[in-house]
Amino acid sequence: MSRTSSGLKWGRILLLCAGVAAAPLAQSYGQDHSLTIKVSQTDGKYSLELPGSRTDVLHAGIAAEVDGRWLRASDYPRHEVSQSQSEGYLGEATDWQITYTGLNGQPDLVCHLRVYSSRPFADIQVTVRNTTSKVVHVEGIRSVDATEGAILDLGGPAADDRVLSDSWSEDRPGMTIHDLADAKNQMHRGVGSQIIYNLHSHESLFFGALTSDRFITVYRLHLADTTPTAPRLANYEVDSTGTTEMELENSLEDSPTQDQIQLNLPVEVGGELAAERILFSLSKDYYQQLDTYGSLIKRIHHARTTAPPLMGWWSWTAYYFGLNEGAAITNAEWEAEHLKSLGYNIFHIDEGYQYARGEYTTANAPLFPNGLAPVFYKAHGLGLIPAIWTAPFEVTERSWVYENHPDWLVKNAAGQPIHAGTVEGHKDQIYVLDTTNPDAAKYLHDTYVTLTKVWGLRYIKMDFMDDSAVEGYYYKPNTTALEAERIGLGIIRDAVGNGVWLDKDGSPMLNPVGYVDYGRISQDTGHTFGASKEAATGIAARYFMNRNYFVADPDAFTVSTQTIADQAWHESTTPATLDEAEVSISLAAVSGGMFEIGDNLPSLSRDPQRLALIENQDLIDMIRLGKASHPLDLMNYSAEDKQPSLFLLKENSRQSILTVFDWTEGPRDHSIDLASIGLPAGSYTAANVLDSKDTIELQGNTLNLHQPAHSVRVIKLINTQVQPTPPDVTVQQPSTGDAGADLTFSAKAGETDPVLTYHWDFGDGVSVEGAEVTHAYTEPGDYDVHLSAKGLDGLTAEKQFHVQVTGHIPTAFEPEKNRRLQSSN
Repeated sequence: MSRTSSGLKWGRILLLCAGVAAAPLAQSYGQDHSLTIKVSQTDGKYSLELPGSRTDVLHAGIAAEVDGRWLRASDYPRHEVSQSQSEGYLGEATDWQITYTGLNGQPDLVCHLRVYSSRPFADIQVTVRNTTSKVVHVEGIRSVDATEGAILDLGGPAADDRVLSDSWSEDRPGMTIHDLADAKNQMHRGVGSQIIYNLHSHESLFFGALTSDRFITVYRLHLADTTPTAPRLANYEVDSTGTTEMELENSLEDSPTQDQIQLNLPVEVGGELAAERILFSLSKDYYQQLDTYGSLIKRIHHARTTAPPLMGWWSWTAYYFGLNEGAAITNAEWEAEHLKSLGYNIFHIDEGYQYARGEYTTANAPLFPNGLAPVFYKAHGLGLIPAIWTAPFEVTERSWVYENHPDWLVKNAAGQPIHAGTVEGHKDQIYVLDTTNPDAAKYLHDTYVTLTKVWGLRYIKMDFMDDSAVEGYYYKPNTTALEAERIGLGIIRDAVGNGVWLDKDGSPMLNPVGYVDYGRISQDTGHTFGASKEAATGIAARYFMNRNYFVADPDAFTVSTQTIADQAWHESTTPATLDEAEVSISLAAVSGGMFEIGDNLPSLSRDPQRLALIENQDLIDMIRLGKASHPLDLMNYSAEDKQPSLFLLKENSRQSILTVFDWTEGPRDHSIDLASIGLPAGSYTAANVLDSKDTIELQGNTLNLHQPAHSVRVIKLINTQVQPTPPDVTVQQPSTGDAGADLTFSAKAGETDPVLTYHWDFGDGVSVEGAEVTHAYTEPGDYDVHLSAKGLDGLTAEKQFHVQVTGHIPTAFEPEKNRRLQSSN
């Protein structure tokens, strides 16, 4: 099969000012062509052009909604243009400032358009500057306002355009790649980022929000009356705005009008309000666009990306709201006995344990009559890591907060708590905790202190932060929903410390970056093939988020024959086939992130074939490597496949894993040339990771696969011309230390030969595993420390070094040296 790009060539980005002397600004590392950006002093609009084209790729202005009126670039009688050189996120850039001024009684609009000199990217930020004599109120700021002409022209037929829109959260709505003509309500809407790709020209236009300071970034690609063969665009908008548009289809859908509050931010006289900064690019390589975007998010937001790829069990898809103490302990015991040695050690209790949302330290007595703490202590004693689910900012009508402190909740204009949906089936009304209220903040802080410092939890999933992100009247005036979420996340992180892993479940994708260690990247899974199929596009499209935003959480996989009749979503009365079980676990493996089992564990004892899937070492190694498999056909999947189906993980210079899904209702054939998917020339062997009895033959360097419906093939490709070598490991360790003091030891593998496990023997009878560990010696002496770093081919790198420990641990009673520990409460 063919890739969308054959390589990089030098090109140019030009920014020209129409009506002024036109001049090139910078030479950029482009994709087979130059890109021209022009600004018109006549109407203040900017345009993107491709060489040799007589039409613009995009011709747009800017706008802002101020005091209920949209002010557009063309409304202003004067457009002042200035230029300067600056240093941006991607290095040296030319920064154009266009000031739209002279509109009587209205604030100025200022557009910063920054074009990078060495990369095929630019970014834009629009600011409302209040030059009037009164306070103005801003409802939204529009960085792209395209309303004229063809709207978008990527150099190929519009019917060949495909649109990939990120969602409000990981599953609101579930992620789907659409043909341009296939638009719900005549609109392709995205939040955070959007790609439009043309199958004929291979050009892609990418937009992605770089910041999430106050607003969400919403993309609306509107279609006019159209046909499938001749779609026609009406306009394109990219707005920095509040969350209400999204919540009207989610938590506020059934709320009264007075609770559906539109964001309205004041700008004082002489003040400014900036939109979110947005990255954009026009290129023939959409992978480069996504990878660059992800790397910028990591750097800008100081993302937490070093957490291990956790493996273990969660209760939700096994028991939903019904897990009780006995079943929880049985599953913990089974996990410890059968799976812990393979690396599965997370023991995660999901929703149902608590009395009410918002009251997570109070157990549901019929299910947990002795409380939760004894269950988690038991799990810890079994060598498992206790974990729990919460919805941190939701409060239901049965909770202690609602009954005793409704003043701690986000309110409408009348001072009443905003109603934000129900838990399930119109039962248990939900409200939103105001994280800017000092008393509510203390309650939130104390809750998470109890969960971690009393119950001993080391992993917390945080859910429904999308539904609770409502605009309203907060204790701190003019707080936006996104600001309130980050304030709350900061409170939680402060309460639990850096040693506890936080997982973003339901939430806007960008806003929690920097606070969380893990993040859900697609919708809920379950015990059916349909659940896996629906989740697959999100896992493919968000591959670049893994270890850029956080470590990916693909949701749990299920391999058993379990069915759950009383749940409406993703359940059925027909057990999943073995092929469908293989699809579920393989989909989790290609994420390169978390690996959680969602089955009733003891039931696997009766089915060794399905248990073998969980024990499969190649799948476990894919997770331990911590890298997402590359979706080879993300935007250019075949019409027959209906969605991305091919994934490649280059594990090291010798070995790769190719994963091929059949999402269709019939058999599918694929012929894959190894060179076309980026593998170097060589002599390859191919093996079916899931079935050692299946013989896979290569014809030259072409792999031919025939698959039944609802199936997957996970193929290990080994280049036999490359000899296996032990990993190259760099170690940082102390050479001396004091008795009783914590010493830190760390190891890092080279780029080409990754390490699966690190085993440290400290020479005093203690050994641990991990890339970074601490150890305290209890007495002086000379110690030989030994590190074993196991690589993919079974080869191990061995390192040995010496640590000299001096001094003694004091044993005398010296009360003058005692200090009271300051409680984090």
